[in-house]
Amino acid sequence: MQITAKDVAKLRQMTGAGMMDCKKALVEADGDFARAQEIIREKGKLVAAKRADRETTEGAVKVRVEGGKGIIICLGCETDFVSQNAEFQALANGIADAAMAGFPADIEALKACRMANGETVEDAISQQTGKSGEKHSLAFYGKIEAPYIAQYVHAINGKLGAIVAFNKAVPEDLGKGVAMQVVSMNPVSVSASECPKEVVEKELQIAIEKTKEEQVQKAVDAALKKAGINPAHCDSEDHIESNTAKGWLTPEQAQQAREIKKTVAEQKAANLPEQMVQNIAQGRLQKFFKENTLEEQEYQMSDGKVSVKDAIAAIDKDAKVLSFYRFSLTDD
Repeated sequence: MQITAKDVAKLRQMTGAGMMDCKKALVEADGDFARAQEIIREKGKLVAAKRADRETTEGAVKVRVEGGKGIIICLGCETDFVSQNAEFQALANGIADAAMAGFPADIEALKACRMANGETVEDAISQQTGKSGEKHSLAFYGKIEAPYIAQYVHAINGKLGAIVAFNKAVPEDLGKGVAMQVVSMNPVSVSASECPKEVVEKELQIAIEKTKEEQVQKAVDAALKKAGINPAHCDSEDHIESNTAKGWLTPEQAQQAREIKKTVAEQKAANLPEQMVQNIAQGRLQKFFKENTLEEQEYQMSDGKVSVKDAIAAIDKDAKVLSFYRFSLTDD
């Protein structure tokens, strides 16, 4: 069967595939458009399977808010070149629209949602992978229901964004400001009380270990100074050796420093006051909450030093952030 340019153009309009791919599919399908569509779809799945182990570190974050519902998605790809492509952006927007329309429970359910053209999200991603020859993946999906939802997507690169739920309507600039705060400062939770238990336990353990190390080091430094030895000259074995070679430490001082570091450290570590360690560690944990929970963070949109919680209360004392979702392709 002869395949005409009109046939190729028709299949391209139906599938969005490249002209050569459409021609090859029509030839293989002997002009059967339904079969040609299947061939193109299968080609996309084959390419996707071949590139399954590739990392998708580029892409686009999209948000949608309608009424009391909000969604955030990220479509990932391998290169910035592809992420800036109009077809890629159109696909990301189409997925966001499908997520908003279907409001699925999770990312797997989103993959089964139908796009405007009737394709599932999963098939649309697979097809675009086949067309571009580069892995595409649905990297993130989050949804929120609340009386008021603010949103923000970084305007320059579109690779990070957030949606923030409030318990009531707030001025648009405040909502956007808090969403920008979430994007830029990456809080771990809304408040200290909502911080995940595993995060709190990990940070407390880090604080305890750091406190113990500091207390031991203070004792060692004090003992070295008492012996007439500069602690900075013997903070490591390499420094002891190099500073001895330079004449900044005598061989006797070097040996004495080694003995002091060993014996004083062991003695101090064995006799640290537990309550003191806990008190200092708790102070460090509170500092972590201040820097890493949304309500306690310093509000970046304010001229003065005011917390996000206080900035919101200054405008509406009854307003409160309920939850948020944030996703970034640029985080380390």
